[in-house]
Amino acid sequence: MANRVEVGGLKIDERLHRLVRDEIAPGTGVKADGFWKSFGAIVSDLGPRNRELLAKRVRLQKQIDQWHQARSGQPFNLKDYTAFLKEIGYLVPEGKNFKITTAKVDAEIASIAGAQLVVPLDNARYALNAANARWGSLYDALYGTNVIPEEDGAEKGEAYNPRRGAKVIAYTEEFLDKVVALKRGSYSDVSRFFLKRVGRKKQLAATLKDGKTTSLADGRKFLGYQENAGELTNILLSNNGARIEIQIDRSHPIGMAHPAGVKDVALEAAITTIEDCEDAVAAVDAADKVTIYRNWCGLMKGTLETTFEKNGRALTRRLNPDKVFITPTGRNLTLPGRSLLLVRNVGIHMYTDAVTMKNDEEIPEGFLDGMVTALSAIHDLKSRGKYRNSKTGSIYIVKPKQHGPEEVAATVELFERIEGALGLKRKTLKIGIMDEERRTTVNLKECIRAAKDRVVFINTGFLDRTGDEIHTSMELGAMLPKEEIKAQPWIKAYEDWNVDVGIETGFHGKAQIGKGMWTMPEEMREMVRTKIAHPQAGANTAWVPSPTAATLHALHYHYVDVTKRQRELAKRGRAHLDHILTPPLLLERKLTSEEIQRELDNNAQGILGYVVRWVDQGIGCSKVPNIKDVGLMEDRATLRISSQHIANWLKYDIVTKEQVVQTFQRMAQVVDRQNHGDPNYRSMAPDYDASIAFQAALELVLNGREAPNGYTEPVLHTRRREVKAAQEKKSG
Repeated sequence: MANRVEVGGLKIDERLHRLVRDEIAPGTGVKADGFWKSFGAIVSDLGPRNRELLAKRVRLQKQIDQWHQARSGQPFNLKDYTAFLKEIGYLVPEGKNFKITTAKVDAEIASIAGAQLVVPLDNARYALNAANARWGSLYDALYGTNVIPEEDGAEKGEAYNPRRGAKVIAYTEEFLDKVVALKRGSYSDVSRFFLKRVGRKKQLAATLKDGKTTSLADGRKFLGYQENAGELTNILLSNNGARIEIQIDRSHPIGMAHPAGVKDVALEAAITTIEDCEDAVAAVDAADKVTIYRNWCGLMKGTLETTFEKNGRALTRRLNPDKVFITPTGRNLTLPGRSLLLVRNVGIHMYTDAVTMKNDEEIPEGFLDGMVTALSAIHDLKSRGKYRNSKTGSIYIVKPKQHGPEEVAATVELFERIEGALGLKRKTLKIGIMDEERRTTVNLKECIRAAKDRVVFINTGFLDRTGDEIHTSMELGAMLPKEEIKAQPWIKAYEDWNVDVGIETGFHGKAQIGKGMWTMPEEMREMVRTKIAHPQAGANTAWVPSPTAATLHALHYHYVDVTKRQRELAKRGRAHLDHILTPPLLLERKLTSEEIQRELDNNAQGILGYVVRWVDQGIGCSKVPNIKDVGLMEDRATLRISSQHIANWLKYDIVTKEQVVQTFQRMAQVVDRQNHGDPNYRSMAPDYDASIAFQAALELVLNGREAPNGYTEPVLHTRRREVKAAQEKKSG
């Protein structure tokens, strides 16, 4: 174990202590020793409450289990069940109507609708890629994905294919015609863009192929430009609050072939990004936490950079600069070149030994995350960095896996204490509430009330939410196959309820209402076809798996005016709580042996494919091939639902333990094959007993019923540390 530094009644890993002392604290106005002394007081004062809240989770789950067990074999009675949940305090009374009062919220959260990335903060390259995804090339996104079919000679190939390029340009011009239309003609008819002065303003004009001129149908959509020697080089347009940049360069190979010299069209893509300390990372000890905190501090200072090799060349990645345009009235307009960054801390159930009490007792990891990420963000608040993240002086912390309003209130109290310790103005720390636990869903309005002057974000997430659904109702009965669960009334009610409550409590124009991840990075055509449902549902942001996906999802926010849509949805009634509280039970349906084995194969392969990378290599989020070799972007949420699903079927004898073990062994061979090209990969077969990763995967299922709320972190952390210890022993 690393050496410890004792300060403020705490024992701090010396690597973490050195990071705070030498890299994070300098320039913030907060002295390192004072930081740890204040933190020690926070842990001492709030730590007992954290354990009480966790104990309440266990107590409530036990009461629910006993209630179901006492009615075993009886039909599910929703009325009695709802009354019982109220009686035990699981379902709390709703208070009077209210509106959130959160102030000093950046426009990227309050008013600009668009895609949101979630990225592991332990990987500097990925963290920078996401931060730089504020603007994305629509040409590149279309050319490089299956949105444009590879038919009629439009294959990608190794060299540029002019026929494919022509399809990309045609697709883009059709998009422009729809969202920033010209008065007459099409963008495909333009031979030259130019400016003309009308009074004190300049307007965008265009010469068409027939020699006639035209302008925008709505001149207000022209925001700015750049020019060189009197010729336009960049045109900035706006639609539904998001920006579009037409880039002109007749010397560029693409621009040279375009009648108007257009070389690219860039869209404002990832408006916001969540830099993740939680589900997307595999952080199990102080060394891992130091990497995460160092990267976050580098982003807040604007100094983070990383060098890597691509196609045989060394590339250095750093944060993108801002974009500067001239407005129609001649003023300068500066737009961010980077996504607005939020940071996701861990949930209250996580504990760490990176810092311990004097008696070596672990402390709540979320306390440490909040304190260190807030300290790092002071560099941004003081404008000490190269760029500004928040222009309003806010720090945005997304808090996951909260169960009900008491836990949200506890997080608010923690934020108040952190602000006091760091000398921050009250309400500097804003909170994002992830609606991914059942007790938060059914009490969402009261959760928001508990943070009504800090909340900036709510969202839904099918995977974690379904994992909690299965675990909460484990003693009630067997669940439907996973894909069928998605089609049940409760899931639509859950999605609509989140939007309805967000609109009802005044999120419009102040905060984000988000939707979940598109998990198939290679299936962009299908994403473009279907993910428009998220803004149509009233969400002003939704998760995407890559910068390319963010650029393509940006199309949807031009096609759908989310502000208008939210006004329309405000007139409907709220989704039904009865639907949300109806579990997705199998009931009397009989599954065939083929259906059962297919479901088991799918779950086992997904669990193994994710766990083997997490445990053996410390990769918390990656593109994992599914059983059909389709790459899926996965984090711990996928693991939770799959492990709980098998645990549920084990309990009700739909599958046997022997069948599960045999399936896992067979699927381990599939996963080994899928990873054969990875030089860092360690095979699980044929010596399954010697594979720590294989044993971890099996443990998640066989002990799934006993895992608090079905969480996978305890097993993953223990097994990952086991692997790291073996590696250190071998190397040392």
